[in-house]
Amino acid sequence: MNNIRIRKKQTMKTLLIGLIMLVSLSSCNTDEAQTVATFDNLVLEDNFNNDGTIDTTIWNFDIGDGTAQGIPGWGNNELQYYTDRSDNATVENGFLLITAKQEEFNGAQYTSARLQTKNKFQQQYGRFEARIRLPYGQGMWPAFWLLGDDSDGSIWPQIGEIDIMENVGDEPIQIFGTVHGPGYSGAESVSKSYTLEGSRVDTEFHVYGIEWGPNYINYYIDDVLYNQITPEDIDEATNGQGEWVFNDRPFYIILNLAVGGNLPGPPNAETEFPQTMLVDYVRVYQQ
Repeated sequence: MNNIRIRKKQTMKTLLIGLIMLVSLSSCNTDEAQTVATFDNLVLEDNFNNDGTIDTTIWNFDIGDGTAQGIPGWGNNELQYYTDRSDNATVENGFLLITAKQEEFNGAQYTSARLQTKNKFQQQYGRFEARIRLPYGQGMWPAFWLLGDDSDGSIWPQIGEIDIMENVGDEPIQIFGTVHGPGYSGAESVSKSYTLEGSRVDTEFHVYGIEWGPNYINYYIDDVLYNQITPEDIDEATNGQGEWVFNDRPFYIILNLAVGGNLPGPPNAETEFPQTMLVDYVRVYQQ
């Protein structure tokens, strides 16, 4: 990884409420202005400035292929084995590097890493954002997402899932923002894609974020508001059979790079390894 020398560009969010309120969303059913709040109280920040060291006061590692958790393939038919090795996750030159490798490891053909903040940082509502450069290739499935706290014994999808950013590795100009809950999970989730113009996710960094409050989740890329999901959207998508579970509990953060799975499909002969997801920073704000 020593060949990675990228100038770190720190970008702070500038919220221009007057402009954002004029944004027109194709997913909206009315011309009403979107709910926009000012989340300006920084409560979590990791700039990944300590080379070789992942801050374990913030991050945990998920280990394995999901079998030990009772969900082989992590519930998505993924092909990788997640490790806590520096080969798969390290900090270098001011970036978190999550790297997928093609190698035999504990019965899997690929390794990668999945970091999460469960029981170390969990929050209900706020702005969650990360500046990331994504990998490229068929079968790559990078994600930045939130999962609801399950300490009360609830299980997925009752705990809810907010996918801030997902990408299918051979589609370098498109990302997805998605929610999962009771009545709209897995392939039946509520989702919207965003297509970049004049840019790519694998050659440039972009800031992916949500602003989440009671009864709404706003999706952003580089401060462009491209979608809002509300209980009304869930009702419409599920014919009234879905349940809005995003006012119920705090959520924790997950960063991972999966290989294969239901969404991207497996790697092919053109997929090059290793592939790396570079994270410049992760920040969380409260109102």
